[in-house]
Amino acid sequence: MTAAPPEPRASRSNRSIKASGRLAQAVVLILLIGGAVFALGPFLWLIRSSLMDQVQIFTSPPKWIPDPVVWSNYPDALAAAPFGRYLLNTLNIIVMVVPGTLLSCSAAAFAFSRLQWRGRNLFFGLLMTGMMLPYAVTLIPTFIAWQKLGFVDTYVPLTIPAFFAAGGAFNIFMLRQFFLTIPNDLDNAVYIDGGSPWTVYWRVILPLNKGPLTLVAVFTIIAAWNDLLNPLIYLSDPDKATLSLGLAAFRGLYNSQWGLLMAASVMVITPLLVLFFFAQRQIMEGIALTGVKG
Repeated sequence: MTAAPPEPRASRSNRSIKASGRLAQAVVLILLIGGAVFALGPFLWLIRSSLMDQVQIFTSPPKWIPDPVVWSNYPDALAAAPFGRYLLNTLNIIVMVVPGTLLSCSAAAFAFSRLQWRGRNLFFGLLMTGMMLPYAVTLIPTFIAWQKLGFVDTYVPLTIPAFFAAGGAFNIFMLRQFFLTIPNDLDNAVYIDGGSPWTVYWRVILPLNKGPLTLVAVFTIIAAWNDLLNPLIYLSDPDKATLSLGLAAFRGLYNSQWGLLMAASVMVITPLLVLFFFAQRQIMEGIALTGVKG
């Protein structure tokens, strides 16, 4: 009976590499699961608390499953504050802000990416520098300007700046990166046919960048939906309050009724979760491709 030949060293090395690779994948998977649980924990706690009464919320040790489930927190929260009016006010702002942001930021990104003009890189650098400027630096002079114009306690300061790309430096940068990936041959073909830069912008650039424009629209909706500072500064009429401002006022009135407060919070953030669910492909694509070309 002959002895088995020794196992080649290369095959042992390959198995060792595969084993270490599987171990690394397992470690990464465990870390990702832990991160997901850590990120979802506050949201799950919010939902859990919205379905409990005051006694269950502060039970020690805490319980994750409501028993009994207090569904009445949701209709009681809706009855306690005019959230329907807050929603309508917020949508009125979004309907103005989204088109203004898309038009102004895409036009600026087109100028910085497809047009040749003196000082283009200098002005783009200044625009990027503005991203590092805290909003609080311009808050007081901007408020004074709107006050002098008589637009305080109106939606004008919350909507009109969007048509001038105010605060849209990141959107301009992101759209510029996408516009740079489009071949210049398409522009030249339009110019040969007698087209203008406006034709290139409207007929070529915008149709080929529906995904990035959708991403900018989603970011704009989220920013307008969550904006608390600007409505707090410019609006004083309770009937004009937005969802964020109304939720903050609701918290001040019902800070001892945590079930109602949690239910109101769930109702306010649920539309954003639905929006993110349907637009997550564009969001991931934008994050992945923003730095492709610069």
